[in-house]
Amino acid sequence: MLMKSLHLLSSSIFLHRFASRSIVSLHRSKNRVRTIYHPSFFGPFSTRPISSSKVLAMAEETSSSSTSQKHTNRLAAEHSPYLLQHAHNPVDWYPWGEEAFEEARKRDVPIFLSIGYSTCHWCHVMEVESFENEEVAKLLNDWFVSIKMDREERPDVDKVYMSFVQALYGGGGWPLSVFLSPDLKPLMGGTYFPPNDNYGRPGFKTLLKKVKDAWDSKRDTLVKSSVYAMEELSKALSANAETDKLSDGLSREAASLCAKQLSRSYDSEFGGFGSSPKFPRPVEIQLMLYHSKKLKEAGKTSEADEEQSMVLFSLQGMANGGMHDHIGGGFHRYSVDECWHVPHFEKMLYDQGQLANVYLDGFIITKDVMYSYVARDILDYLRRDMIAPEGGIFSAEDADSFEFEGAKRKKEGAFYIWTSDEIDEVLGENADLFKEHYYVKKSGNCDLSSRSDPHNEFAGKNVLIERNELSAMASKFSLSIEKYQEILGECRRKLFDVRLKRPKPHLDDKIIVSWNGLVISSFARASKILKAEPESAKYGFPVVNSQPEDYIQVAEKAASFIRKNLYDEQSHRLQHSYRKGPSKAPAFLDDYAFLITGLLDLYENGGGIEWLKWAIKLQDIQDELYLDREGGAYFNTQGLDPSVLLRVKEDHDGAEPSGNSVSAINLVRLASLVAGEKADSYLNTAHRLLAVFELRLREMAVAVPLMCCAADMISVPSRKQVVLVGSKSSIDLHHMLSAAHSVYDPNKTVIHIDPSSSDEMEFWEVHNKTVAEMAKRNNNSEKVVALVCQHFTCSPAVFDPSSLIRLLSK
Repeated sequence: MLMKSLHLLSSSIFLHRFASRSIVSLHRSKNRVRTIYHPSFFGPFSTRPISSSKVLAMAEETSSSSTSQKHTNRLAAEHSPYLLQHAHNPVDWYPWGEEAFEEARKRDVPIFLSIGYSTCHWCHVMEVESFENEEVAKLLNDWFVSIKMDREERPDVDKVYMSFVQALYGGGGWPLSVFLSPDLKPLMGGTYFPPNDNYGRPGFKTLLKKVKDAWDSKRDTLVKSSVYAMEELSKALSANAETDKLSDGLSREAASLCAKQLSRSYDSEFGGFGSSPKFPRPVEIQLMLYHSKKLKEAGKTSEADEEQSMVLFSLQGMANGGMHDHIGGGFHRYSVDECWHVPHFEKMLYDQGQLANVYLDGFIITKDVMYSYVARDILDYLRRDMIAPEGGIFSAEDADSFEFEGAKRKKEGAFYIWTSDEIDEVLGENADLFKEHYYVKKSGNCDLSSRSDPHNEFAGKNVLIERNELSAMASKFSLSIEKYQEILGECRRKLFDVRLKRPKPHLDDKIIVSWNGLVISSFARASKILKAEPESAKYGFPVVNSQPEDYIQVAEKAASFIRKNLYDEQSHRLQHSYRKGPSKAPAFLDDYAFLITGLLDLYENGGGIEWLKWAIKLQDIQDELYLDREGGAYFNTQGLDPSVLLRVKEDHDGAEPSGNSVSAINLVRLASLVAGEKADSYLNTAHRLLAVFELRLREMAVAVPLMCCAADMISVPSRKQVVLVGSKSSIDLHHMLSAAHSVYDPNKTVIHIDPSSSDEMEFWEVHNKTVAEMAKRNNNSEKVVALVCQHFTCSPAVFDPSSLIRLLSK
């Protein structure tokens, strides 16, 4: 669907000839940038890589050290950390808004729109090189109206112009650099631009002149091409359903199609799907685990085990690699090499929430505490470093930081990497053990791949990675595994304490509803799933070894923060983000969908009925604001802001899942909680949503793995319901909840009801009388009663966790 429209886009003659000659795409890894230009416009083509640290060093030499405080622009009044980073550029930046648009109309000049986020490495590079440069600033100020935007505050606007760049040039990324007409139509764009012509390629200053000349001499053609491009994009990104539901065959086959496509790209040497750079795309893991279970249910044990082993090996590779912060916990954004070793060092909240969940799934399936350790490691990192006192969870930590106090410039990874001498000094007698365990070398260890450090930026530095089996290493040092792990934990704590004295990376302390929703889910699930750990399990630092129940308190506090600060109790509408107050932007589809998922997980893992009530209310508002009732599926925005030129129906499950994929699963889950017309309405909406993306599911399932899961879920004849009846204050209820969540089954809903609570009984009387009747019939003041229901029948009641687990494991 989209690709056909992109071919139409390419036939827009001038846009194809002119814009494609500006910049085609940016291929980024940690240590190189490759900007591709069309040779007929800019001269000889070159793919010589550029070192980011050399770029920063050159920029330091050519820019004034006093620039940062010499100027103050309009961004100084903004709340976004990213915009505030640019508040002292000599560029006369405007925030996105009518003031900037009016200025462009009045001066009759194009708009230069620069989109990024505060922890974006190449955004920092372009700032130092170009936006702090007086010469570049003068060109921008004289010829353009310049707008700076935080993509995390306005993902709706970012989506419009990123779609344009990706459609025309085949690639995208941040910083996103787009030139617009005064009425906001995109004329041309790209990503990172170096400031000067180099290696036969034009720099940003040359491009600015070319854009100005084109605006002065070829404006009509530019604008006509832009209008055509936007019309085609609008068609491509807002398709309608041709039927009310997917064919039964495709519903059942989509997950299999996706699993086969992913399996073909599996890296059997290092794990993961695809080659370098390697991203931890958790939706792929979710799909493969889901499909593996379906294969087991169909009796295809060998195939199921093969797919499951791919996932588990990938999770182990990520956990052992340098993408995992072994000292402080959590995961960096991605690995620049194929072996999960050298990462791009920023830490994003959306990764932490999703990865914690897939490691929890790994633990449920295997009962191997390696997976529960990693899940705890992620969640404890968030508790320690990323949670505001009021409970909201911050969005990201930067990749770059100063090597030491007083350093003139930041370096990527400076906070996280070590020399061999530093480890010797800190760890003393245990240094040799630690260095062998984490592959630490005097010369530096970024040598496992030619892609790890092509410019030798980490010479003499080490990114910690585990390459040997724990048992083998313990045996080599004549230690028990327990003692060996204890020593490693003590070493990590000592290094952590030393690391705390280093200048910390920038913290983006925005609190984004959608990303908080992802993390609310993982904290809530951990509170019950981790109760299945053996009593003897004890983990080394950075894991805290807290009680699993502590995690649900974090989830509830985060949800309460959003309800108090980002939700209007009268209109029942959300705001998108919070920093020193709610953002100006309303919430987007992802905010509603991801938060609803978090609230459903919060309820199903023992949270109060108020979270389920709120999830239902938010689903009603989501349908009111975003649902295309005629064409099916959800738009990403409300469509009320005239400055947002496209209203998109997003389907791609990438670093974050799409709002439509998540919504489809939410609707299936809600339909299994309520009854009657409400349940039918949820299912009908989900069916029609999936029908909108039928072509995508059929022809490019690998792009929508979570939607493939949703397509299969809705085809399951009867979703399993676990109904627990008992007092909320009973410890036995919590044990039964843990048992209910100890068996991996994505097609399962857990309902808990306290017959003595009038609030709960009233809710179920209204929303699902069958559940209310079950509570009345099974009201036992001494025991918690568990029933497993499917196909309109329920099992005989069971009264203890082990019996419930046996029942669910059948």
